[in-house]
Amino acid sequence: MVEITANVNWLAVIVGAIVAYGLGWLWYSPKIFGTKWAEGTGVTMDTSSGPPMTAMLMQAVGTFLLAWVIGVTAANNALLTAILIVLTIVFLFIAGGLYCKKSRYAIATEAGYVVVMALVMIVCQGIF
Repeated sequence: MVEITANVNWLAVIVGAIVAYGLGWLWYSPKIFGTKWAEGTGVTMDTSSGPPMTAMLMQAVGTFLLAWVIGVTAANNALLTAILIVLTIVFLFIAGGLYCKKSRYAIATEAGYVVVMALVMIVCQGIF
């Protein structure tokens, strides 16, 4: 357990997770990519029944875990490992999107968000 907690900059992890999660609100909003992404996935943007709380919770947990992974790689001077992990996640998103027959736009939106999340987290590691 020490390998994944020692020398981790927890402030950078938490700030990176919060900023990346918040960016998701903007990323998937109708003003940016949300409307066309929803069309390409079959998701409706109707919020009359409230937001999808379970999905949002899972996204928050996943975002924090990715920020933690970035933090561990930063603590061990292993940025290339972080990049490899992010590329792995991106290609898994692409594969999943192709299997579900999402539009290319939707796939690019989802994969692009993962890349931007990781960049935000890496920048936070450099700042804090």
